[in-house]
Amino acid sequence: MKKIRKGDNVIILSGKDRGKQSTIIRFVNAEKVVVRDVNRVKSHVKPNPSKNIIGGIVEIEKPIHISNVAIFNIDKNKADRVGFRFDESGSKVRYFKSDGTLIDS
Repeated sequence: MKKIRKGDNVIILSGKDRGKQSTIIRFVNAEKVVVRDVNRVKSHVKPNPSKNIIGGIVEIEKPIHISNVAIFNIDKNKADRVGFRFDESGSKVRYFKSDGTLIDS
């Protein structure tokens, strides 16, 4: 089970976008994530009429390392660590280490 998942609210810990809050769009691999509106770069795209792609300069989100993001605790209004425990039904759940509240509930 991963500590950070797709759709989680995260805060950026380092880099040019430090302090921004956003959500995870997707995982590139086990160590890289793409975060909405973070690490945006301009990329030149060639036109491809068969795929209906208009060429030009587009802005896309590039992946950043997972160590540069931390899950955001809305109640505490700060970055937090994630722990695992079993609930009453015996299923494994994630919780915030600072106050013990469940993330997935």
